[in-house]
Amino acid sequence: RAPPPAGHAAVIQLSANHVLYLVEAARWTILLSLIAFAGGALVGLPLALMRVSRLRLLRGLASAYIQIIQGTPLLIVLFLSYFGLGIVGFKLDPLVAAGLSLTIYAAAFLAEIWRGCIEAVPKTQWEASDCLGLNAFQQYAYVILPQAVRIATPPTVGFMVQIVKNTSLASVIGFVELARAGQIVNNSTFEPFAIFAIVGAIYFAICYPLSLASRHLERKAHAGRS
Repeated sequence: RAPPPAGHAAVIQLSANHVLYLVEAARWTILLSLIAFAGGALVGLPLALMRVSRLRLLRGLASAYIQIIQGTPLLIVLFLSYFGLGIVGFKLDPLVAAGLSLTIYAAAFLAEIWRGCIEAVPKTQWEASDCLGLNAFQQYAYVILPQAVRIATPPTVGFMVQIVKNTSLASVIGFVELARAGQIVNNSTFEPFAIFAIVGAIYFAICYPLSLASRHLERKAHAGRS
């Protein structure tokens, strides 16, 4: 048998290393997604409660925040967090700046999702808790929020898919997540179709289970209400 062409094994090994590099970069995409979701939840829940508050001032402040963030491209938030704060002396690590930006972004959308779910709890539940003499904290803790959580779970899981995909924008501030890693590998191999097909497949592997979980939870929630 004729020997394999010189460098053949090296090319195969190099291609395997490229795929491994993309898979490792996907871990940063998942980490950034978790940071964004956790931070967005911590900020979004108080905003949602402010949106349904009886105090007009709190409703106005929460509504202003949500409208401003939802009306601003995420890229602008990323630029302000990384370059803008850097100009005034607060130089953030790309991971910190990306996490902060996605937290601000996710909080606005989660707040609106959860506000709608709180308001979807039947009015009779509010009236019944009033008749029991519960204060506002007890109403939310024992009556309203447990029901709102069941309603909110499917759209919240579905929104996590959007968070995962939006992490790709963090590449503009130098954070090497999955999309940026694909650009780096493509610059060394000049095989964009193969490289970004793998990148897309990895994104699909991350997002598809979340989409399935969202649909399953939505069907389960509808069955429970029926």
